[in-house]
Amino acid sequence: MAACQTAGRALPPGLRNRVLPHLSRLEPLLVSADPKYLAQRMALVAFAIRIINAAIAFVSQIILARLMGGFEYGIYVFVWVLAVLFGNLSCLGFHTAVIRFLPQYHARDALAEIRGLTLTVRVFALISASTLAGLGLLGLWFFGGFIEGYYLVPLFLGIICLPMIALGDVMDGTSRAHSWAVSALSPTYIIRPLLILGAMVGAVALGFAPTAETAMAACILATYCTSVGQFLILTRRLGRRYQAGPRRIEFRSWIRVALPIFLIEGFGFLLTNSDVVVVGLYLEPDKVAIYFAAAKTMALVHFVLFSVKAAAGPRFSAAMASADRTELATIAVESARWSFWPSLMVGGSVLLAGKLLLSLFGPTFTEGYPLMAILLAGILAKAFVGPGEAFLTMAGQQSLCVKLYAGALAANLLLNALLIPLFGLAGAAAATAGAMVAEALLLHVAVRRTFGIVLHAFAKPRFIAPGALPRRSQLAGGDHRPTAESAP
Repeated sequence: MAACQTAGRALPPGLRNRVLPHLSRLEPLLVSADPKYLAQRMALVAFAIRIINAAIAFVSQIILARLMGGFEYGIYVFVWVLAVLFGNLSCLGFHTAVIRFLPQYHARDALAEIRGLTLTVRVFALISASTLAGLGLLGLWFFGGFIEGYYLVPLFLGIICLPMIALGDVMDGTSRAHSWAVSALSPTYIIRPLLILGAMVGAVALGFAPTAETAMAACILATYCTSVGQFLILTRRLGRRYQAGPRRIEFRSWIRVALPIFLIEGFGFLLTNSDVVVVGLYLEPDKVAIYFAAAKTMALVHFVLFSVKAAAGPRFSAAMASADRTELATIAVESARWSFWPSLMVGGSVLLAGKLLLSLFGPTFTEGYPLMAILLAGILAKAFVGPGEAFLTMAGQQSLCVKLYAGALAANLLLNALLIPLFGLAGAAAATAGAMVAEALLLHVAVRRTFGIVLHAFAKPRFIAPGALPRRSQLAGGDHRPTAESAP
């Protein structure tokens, strides 16, 4: 209450009486160590950091595109997305498994298991990503002749980033498990993109050519500085929290949980990044740059669904514990409405300003304006059913989520392969939008058949089929799928 009373004294008496009760209710959210308030504080900080990241990413991509030009920027975008993608996948789910195990060990005061887990995830990530990097270097050595020459050096530099990207991801997970929101998210979403931009601008100012090779060298510097710094800070923080002692390693238990998570997140992460990769395989780098600029601009609309998902997840989890299905249906339909209508308004606003926003990247980037309308159609289809994947995950339906993501990814790859050769960039945008529509349809059908709930923004909270909710024991397996960094 001290902070609230101090703030209240600065207000006029009448306003103070109205504001102070609200400040009193807000104070536990800001300072309490209660698990409920820790979770809420983590969600608020995560959302704020992602908003800041969106602004940094958008502005930095404009600056990089202006510095490098469309062709070199397209090479950089393609290679960096690949590096982030494979760096994340090389963790094999351990960066999320640690979030599940560590709080359980902490509740039991199992210090030996905590020491073993925090060490194992970092060592495993480094070994796994380094092995993948070695295979990548061998692949470039033996099959480099089949790759366009302008990609070879940037790909080599991107491979060097893999171990540090993976290390950063598992340290993010370790910090999330302790509800250290700022140390979990700021290195990846704020510090690293700023360092990439600063290193690139500094290199050009020193006389280096504004090429993809220079940009990837900047990525190496930024990635290693960020991950090494995060490693040192986290190691020191863990050392202060847990007294040194013996370690217990339960690798089999951890890997059994990590691999299903890897499948769920892997399909989801591939789904959100495969469009840029496939465009890079089919089209020239300048076309990749145009597509990425259009997709990056429309990605601003995704934050509506991101915020709704963050708020709806705990509500889904709590409602699953009750036998009252009316509340569950109401929350699901409300979430769909709060996803669709704001997405429609934000998307329409972005589309109206689309040519202006794309022109900030460079005069040739306005060619991507029609792509924005196509991509918006897919985003709205996804928003129409709301955070359906969060609904299923909170219900313990992880295996079903894997199948849905696999189906949507297959549709994405198939549509890209069919449409890009025929229609170029418009085909790529249509393939991405089509995959979003497929994902939305699959989520709608899955929720309807599994729970008897009609899930879309125009629905009324009702049921179409009888059936009991999954038992509480089935719900214990639900995990939040963290937002992965899907772009530079």
